[in-house]
Amino acid sequence: MPQLALYTFGVLKLPLADCGALTREFYEVGEGVYREISGRPGYVGHAEAVGGGRGSHFDVDWGVWGEFVVPGWYGKGRAAESVALAATLSVWSGVRSAFDAVYSGLHRAALSRRHDWFERSGEPSHVCWWVSDGAIPTWRDGVARLERLDACGAAPCAFTFYDSFGPDGLRG
Repeated sequence: MPQLALYTFGVLKLPLADCGALTREFYEVGEGVYREISGRPGYVGHAEAVGGGRGSHFDVDWGVWGEFVVPGWYGKGRAAESVALAATLSVWSGVRSAFDAVYSGLHRAALSRRHDWFERSGEPSHVCWWVSDGAIPTWRDGVARLERLDACGAAPCAFTFYDSFGPDGLRG
């Protein structure tokens, strides 16, 4: 049975290394969101650094999730003190379970604060696509599909919750 891969990407207003209250709040909210989402029905897993490694995203070992890469439109830093992004890569049993997790609970509350933390952009903030059962999508897969969605719009290989496709390629 195919599973849904979900990649999210956003450019933060402040670097992750910023020690101000807004960045601390972002981290605290994020930790709660991850705990809650990992217990949601339909959740399969998400990209985590090997051994819980911390760093600039770019210099940690992501294991089977591959090398960390970002969309071409990301123009901020890549060093630990200058990285200003939030990206996730996860696998779900289907569109509905992922949608329900994203738009309910702590994550829904966090979305209402997104303009406090993230820059507004014209690029899409998420992309979905189908992978075969047990397949592990990579960061490179997520970026390629997000950039494809931005350039060409929704298609069976790169779509959004609001313009989705089933594993059979038909519009959801």
